[in-house]
Amino acid sequence: MKYEKVKPYRELEPFIHFYWELKGNERGTQWERVFPDGCAGIVMNLGDTCLTDNGMTKMEFGKTYVVGAMTSFKDSFIDNDTHLIGVCLKPATFANFYSYTSQNELTNDTIEFEKSNSFNIDKTLKAPFDYFNHFFSERINSKHNPLQSVINDIHSTNGQISIYELSKRNFTTVRQLERNFKRLIGLSPKEYSNIIRFQNALNTIKNSNDNRSLLDIAFECGYYDHSHLTNEIKRNTGLLPSQL
Repeated sequence: MKYEKVKPYRELEPFIHFYWELKGNERGTQWERVFPDGCAGIVMNLGDTCLTDNGMTKMEFGKTYVVGAMTSFKDSFIDNDTHLIGVCLKPATFANFYSYTSQNELTNDTIEFEKSNSFNIDKTLKAPFDYFNHFFSERINSKHNPLQSVINDIHSTNGQISIYELSKRNFTTVRQLERNFKRLIGLSPKEYSNIIRFQNALNTIKNSNDNRSLLDIAFECGYYDHSHLTNEIKRNTGLLPSQL
């Protein structure tokens, strides 16, 4: 399998993490697993029909799909004729490009876009990343992200901040914060914070030496004990810490 990431235009960097392209190869077939990161995405299928959402959804050739934020892992079946290309949006930026339903209606789901929001297949095949840059530059309807300061607080604390403290720092109420997160991200503030905390723990485990205990990592990352951390990793990845 070949996987490539490409940065967007500089003016799009506040809204788009990266563009990506995935191609299967002749070495065989496999289920490819992705973990929750709090982000929505857009995907176009340029190859044979591809199974995603743990085998529950078929993505067909030439069609564009919106992928909502996830609360657990997701598997897609990759074979030698798989060819997917897409966009990883930053949290709460979907509304900067699309007038669409509240994001909580897309959580854990992959939905086919209507034609007016879909990528042009001929332009995508010809020069995909240049086309994406033009596509999103022309579609942007606002350069303001109403949740950016809240998201910054969550990331700066690696998800170890209470929702009450978030609302207090950002001069809003817990209820308003909940509504805005559900509408713009598709997750509650607590769910999003837990994902960021999990991602930090995942990176810490991967970058730690073998002598470091899981209990030490659990305490550092804001978990009660190693069992709490193990359960969160298993829920988000389907794997035990030793399998990462």
